[in-house]
Formats: sequence, C-alpha cells, structure tokens
Amino acid sequence: MKKFNKVLIANRGEIASRIIRACKELGIKTVAIYSEADSQALHVKKADEAYLVGPGPISGYLNVNRIVDLAVNIGVDAIHPGYGFLSENAKFPAYCEKRGIVFIGPSAKSISMMGDKIESKKLMRKAGVPVVEGSEGGVISEEDALSIARFIGYPVMIKASAGGGGKGIRICFNDEDIKKNFSLSRSEAEKSFGNPEVFIEKYIDKPHHIEFQILADNYGNIIHLGERDCSIQRKHQKLIEIAPSLILTEELRKRMGESAIAAAKACDYRNAGTIEYIMDKNGNYYFMEMNTRIQVEHPVTEMVTGVDIVGEQIQIAMGKELDIKQEDVVLRGYAIECRINAENPRKDFAPSTGKITAYYSPGGIGVRIDGSVYKDYVLPPFYDSMIAKMTVYGRTWDETVRRASRALQEFVIKGIRTTIPFQLKIIEDEDFIKGNFDTHFIEERQYLRDYKIQRDPSDRIIAISAAIAAYYGI
Repeated sequence: MKKFNKVLIANRGEIASRIIRACKELGIKTVAIYSEADSQALHVKKADEAYLVGPGPISGYLNVNRIVDLAVNIGVDAIHPGYGFLSENAKFPAYCEKRGIVFIGPSAKSISMMGDKIESKKLMRKAGVPVVEGSEGGVISEEDALSIARFIGYPVMIKASAGGGGKGIRICFNDEDIKKNFSLSRSEAEKSFGNPEVFIEKYIDKPHHIEFQILADNYGNIIHLGERDCSIQRKHQKLIEIAPSLILTEELRKRMGESAIAAAKACDYRNAGTIEYIMDKNGNYYFMEMNTRIQVEHPVTEMVTGVDIVGEQIQIAMGKELDIKQEDVVLRGYAIECRINAENPRKDFAPSTGKITAYYSPGGIGVRIDGSVYKDYVLPPFYDSMIAKMTVYGRTWDETVRRASRALQEFVIKGIRTTIPFQLKIIEDEDFIKGNFDTHFIEERQYLRDYKIQRDPSDRIIAISAAIAAYYGI
C-alpha cells in the first residue's frame, strides 16, 4: 500500500470538511479549492492548503482540467470528488489517470456504465438483479411513450436517463398525463443534465426507498454495510434517512445485500458506492440506480456499523485490501440523519440565504453534526441548500427517535430559515415513531402540507436583518 502524502478535495461544504477529517486521521495533508463566494467557508479554513478556482461561484468546481492540472502542479497524490459537482463525471477519473493522479472513487468505465439509467438496468437484468418493468431504451416520441405505458399498464413514471435528485420525473396515471408531461420531462432532463433522453417504467405505489452501501477494493473483494431507508422525501428529495430499515427481515436483508454485491460485480466496481432499490409493500424490491460516489447519508451507516466509509475510500485508493469481511459487518442500534437545509418551509421551501446571526449545534451522547456554517458566516445563494447534517444514534429505535427530537430542539440557527422545525414535526409524528411511513409520508399529511402556508412572525425580522446586512455589505 502506497500512502498518500497530499489529497485535494474537489468539493465544498460539509462533505469537504468530512473528507478533511478522514485525511487528518490518516496523517494525510489536505488541499481545498474554493470560489470567491467560498473564501470564508469552513473547508477553506480547515485544509492545510487552499487555492482559488474560478471564475464565478460554480464553474471552478466543474472544471476537470483546471482542478487536475492544479493538483499536478502542487504535488497532490490523489483527488477526492465528494458528492455532486464532478463526482459522477467519467471525464474526471479519466483525466486524473492521464495526468498520474489517483481518483478516490470508481473507474471512468464503471461511472459511465452506471450513470446511464437505461444501460445500467440492462446490465442489472443480465446480472440477475430485479429491475422494474419498463421501456428497453430511451423513448423519443409521445406516441411511443403512450404505446409503452398502455402495454405496461398505468400508472407509469417518465424518468430522465441521465437523471438524479428527482429531476425529470413525472408520474402518469392515464394517456392525458403522458401527453401533458412527456415534453416537460424531456425539457427538464435537457436543462438539468444536458441530455433530453427519457424512459418509461412502472410506477410502484407507496414504496420504500431502500439503499445498500457497498465497499469494493482493487482485488475483487466486495462487501455491503447494510441498508438505509430514505423514504422520508419531499418531491423526490431525501429529507430524513435511517439505518437500518425498520421493515427488513434478516432474510430480506441478506437477499438484497447479495443483489447489491452482484450489481457491483457486474460493473467491475471499486471503492464506495450505493445500490438504490425501490421496494413495494409486499417486500418485492427493484433496482433503481447506482450512485458511484459517497452518499450524503453515509453517516447513518457509519453510526450503526462503526466503519469509517470515507476513510475506507481513501485507503482502498491507496491500494489497501479490505480487512472487513461480510461476516464482520454487524448492525448495532439505529441511526437517524436529518438534512438541515437553508429553506423556509413556510414559503414552500424557498431558499433562505444571508448572515448566520446565531449558531448552536446540539451535543451529548450519540449526536453527530456534519456542518458547513458558523456564526457570522454569510450563506451565499449559489449552492445546494443543505448546510448541515444532524445524525443521532441510539441502542433502540425509541431511544434514537427521542434523541433526534431532543437534538433538533437544541439546534439553533438564526438569521436564516431552516428545515429544523419541519423535521421536528416529522420526528414526533406517531406514524413515524411506529415506522408507518413510505415515500408518500409528507404529501399524505395535511398538517405538513398546511405548514408551508402558516405565517411565521419572525419572517419580517429576518427580512429587515437581511436588508441591513446587504446595505452594509456584511
């Protein structure tokens, strides 16, 4: 195993800080990159070295050549992509290899194979992994979409081939829905991913969103670290994740885990990845996609397994053979992660930016915060709205829920609006506590739908504070 001396993190926010922590524990120096808007960001302050990339607040994080060339010029051994930005762009590892830099992640080939939703499902069918019934390839005309939908049977989903994060998805219950949504899905896919291709698949009503964490080394060893239930979503965006699932039996966990490993083998995978399934109320599960990167919600798996997933990523890239066997993986207790987003739930989750006037994070046994803001930090409007992740652990599900409720009540972020009060309502919902939830949990509860239209008396104060801050440039 050749130890890295210096790693560049091609990302920002909480995941950049998370990677820096893992590197420090391995005795590896770190390099941050940043935009002008991120000059005061936490990851810039925490890294051993930091370099401005630009121009603009976003383009620098998306420039493969500039990032890799910088890494070569400053003597970096490897680059960690984090999640988002370039993390699933096959050109990134390809150019890293060309320039002699190690990419902490899968190969360009694996990313390409699993990045196309249509081709990945064809590969999964060959590998014997269950796949939702749908079109064999991309659908380019409304007439073909109607024909396929009628053959499969309504309801169906129109999905972007190159998609992710819920973008480009439309649920159709009849021919009229296809006619109304087909062009809209293609347009959104083109705008979001630069690829208008969509496909059709059977819609599973009230499913659970279950995903399995994979670790694979360079010597053919592949294990899974159990599952996460990501069913608490809003408009296909995950809001709360738990591990392990409350509804999986040991037999079902074993079968789904074996399918996840088979999926990873089918694309010759290495490093960390996630196999995402959709599961119906009868326990039938189907492959949705593979995320060829670290997941936002990886902390819940770390909490219940004791495995440092980011640390394992780095060591696998250094050439270390996995020293964890499948039989060594034991899921102990439960974990809940809340994605703390800078959004105003009372205004249909509109983005909220400005100066953080007060910040106090919860603590105590079993509480972990992965964050990217601090008091007096000015939150820019250019990036994803997630500013922190609060993850709690408990020996039992009841203990974990109570701890999550207590920790959310302790969490103080002022100056902007966040999703904390909305998530507290979910955590304290009796059905959530009993494990009676699926991907429709939020939309089926009138009190949660009504929450966004209730007037918040602090809105005017926040607006005045933001105006003053803008006037004085603070």
